[in-house]
Amino acid sequence: MKKLLIPIFCFLGLSLMAQETMHPSPAQTKKIVITGATLHIGNGQVISNGTVSIDKGKLTILSSAPAISADVEHIDATGKHIYPGVIAPNTNLGLVEVSSTKSTVDFDELGEMNPNIRSIVAYNTDSKVINTLRTNGVLLAQIVPQGGLISGSSTIVQLDAWNWEDAAYALDNGVHMTFPALINRPNGGGGRRGGDSDPVKAGLERIETARVFFREAKAYLNEKSHASVNLKFEATKGLFDRSKSLYVHCDLVKEMLTAIDFAKEFNFKLVIAGGTDSWMIADILAANQVAVILHEPHALPAAEDDAVDQPYKTGAQLQKAGVLFTICQDSGDGYTQIRNLPFLAGTMAAYGLTREEALSAITLNPAKILGIADRTGSLENGKDANIVICQGDLLDMKSSVVTHAFIQGRAVDLNNKHTQLYNRYKYKYNL
Repeated sequence: MKKLLIPIFCFLGLSLMAQETMHPSPAQTKKIVITGATLHIGNGQVISNGTVSIDKGKLTILSSAPAISADVEHIDATGKHIYPGVIAPNTNLGLVEVSSTKSTVDFDELGEMNPNIRSIVAYNTDSKVINTLRTNGVLLAQIVPQGGLISGSSTIVQLDAWNWEDAAYALDNGVHMTFPALINRPNGGGGRRGGDSDPVKAGLERIETARVFFREAKAYLNEKSHASVNLKFEATKGLFDRSKSLYVHCDLVKEMLTAIDFAKEFNFKLVIAGGTDSWMIADILAANQVAVILHEPHALPAAEDDAVDQPYKTGAQLQKAGVLFTICQDSGDGYTQIRNLPFLAGTMAAYGLTREEALSAITLNPAKILGIADRTGSLENGKDANIVICQGDLLDMKSSVVTHAFIQGRAVDLNNKHTQLYNRYKYKYNL
């Protein structure tokens, strides 16, 4: 028995030694002054040789560098750039670790109508993926549930926390609804099933089911008292008082127009998540003040007769039309690729957006869409110190090297599984 236990304990010891030792940073206790950097405010403004002060987790942009005393931490960022922290919308980060391993997947709920499902309670702050995002400047994320017609509510999290309660930055900011594909594909891919079935008709019937649900919810909420509490109806209250947004996941023109009509009936604030064909109806989206969370631009065009670079330039077309938009990695396996979000914005900067407009698309724009622009998304006085110091251009994968990151004034550890493996083999091969 002793002979058996010895190798077991040795194996456990090696496993423990191999685990990351990173932990969330404590609250800021010492004032920080950063001097000499180029400040990219996030709203299009750029300040050369700027000075930033961080005190009690809040930002102040100074007109000149103050005298540095012993009780102030000074960071000389000469030649570097300071950006607002990148915000990743529409992701299942922390809800899935290994997509092929069921025990690590918790983003999908049974049933069709689940507005009362809260993604935040399943959020895993110990995910090994989270640390890899911060290295590229991604500091906040919207955690989104999936499954059914109405999937549940999303929450904004900050990516340096012990548990989901610590991580919550803006709780239950919106309800998510996945529209069925309103397209007829006879040869599969969501097309005709079983001879005379009509997928478009079936999709419209499902949407009508959702209409009936929200009509009943409205009637329920208008009652002064209830014989019993209906949790599903209660969860829709924020939609009717417009304190929350309805995020409709769809891509085609017909689906987006149906979503606009759907939202108008109930006076909901509408956000389109996906919006592959949004460039075709950009003027309609702008007229109805509908925001768009675009699929990643590194994708093939939706239709055979679309320009091959259409996904790259959709953002510029929405910008020109006055549509508030941001970009995301899809909620599938894209959670591992969120670290590339700044570089996706950089691609859009090569296809019609200016550099600062592309930066706004992943900082201030998502903050506005998610309802947190009063707290973050830009370098402005009084906002949370969610910032990134970068050597090189944050949007350029060749030159971007993030040297410092702060979340609410806390200096974030930029170590992660990737950097550990890099250093491990750098040591092995004596590089």
